[in-house]
Amino acid sequence: MKFLRFTHRDRSAFGVLAKDGRQVFNLTVELEGNPSDIPDFVAGGERAMAAAKAIWDSNARSGIPIAEITWESPVKPDKNVFCVGRNYREHIIEGNIARGVDPLSFPEAIEFFSKPPTAIIAHDASVSRHAKLTNSLDYEVELGIVVGLGGRDISVETALEYVFGFTIVNDISARDLQRRHGQWFKGKGLDTTCPIGPVIVHRSAISDPNKLNIELFVNGETRQSDNTRDMIFNVQTIVSQLSAGMTLEPGDVIATGTPKGVGFAMKPPRCLNVGDVMVARIEGIGELRNAVVD
Repeated sequence: MKFLRFTHRDRSAFGVLAKDGRQVFNLTVELEGNPSDIPDFVAGGERAMAAAKAIWDSNARSGIPIAEITWESPVKPDKNVFCVGRNYREHIIEGNIARGVDPLSFPEAIEFFSKPPTAIIAHDASVSRHAKLTNSLDYEVELGIVVGLGGRDISVETALEYVFGFTIVNDISARDLQRRHGQWFKGKGLDTTCPIGPVIVHRSAISDPNKLNIELFVNGETRQSDNTRDMIFNVQTIVSQLSAGMTLEPGDVIATGTPKGVGFAMKPPRCLNVGDVMVARIEGIGELRNAVVD
């Protein structure tokens, strides 16, 4: 199943995308407890999941036409989005070359950082160019993990049991701000620089999150194309290490790093400008589309 949040007739709702992809079913009005997001839905347990699946499986039911909704981010976390830096081998090499350091210098431990909730936008929403702040706005397609079961000190062996599903994250980054401030938060935290969506695919529909094709296009041109098998730290390891001594909660989002092909590492650099349209695509999840505006 593919879960989403959307606005219809000025009301925000939580639902599932129909199998035909042309309509949505509003779970907020149909399920006990009126869930409005992932934590609400997860709180309903197996009963809520069974009811949602029955709605999704129905061939006779009529939903809301997709053309009538406004997409929202499929998650609305109250805290920062957790992110993993430098997690694809070839991306690390291209970044090291661009910075003039040893190309084969790889991280020995996961490099975690975060993006604030104010950076989050939805599928089809606009990304601000922030021209007064940065001359180097860049894209990064990433597999996003959505936590379903809260916990701490989660083992690698049980990590997937704590995952609700997977989404797409575009970790848009101001490269010059990253360098200027000596850490990543400011350069990663500008408003509108964390598109998420369009949906969350339940983990049961993804046979192996560590074997998914992942791509990003700018104005139809392929910029990034790889597979999540090339992550240095896989999904289970990321969940386990992030939860060590720190509680993960339902609805938390973890972006797992980006593959090679980012704009700042190209020769010459090709970062984002007003009018550019980004399409981030991950196998089994869909496409996350956002345009850059002034």
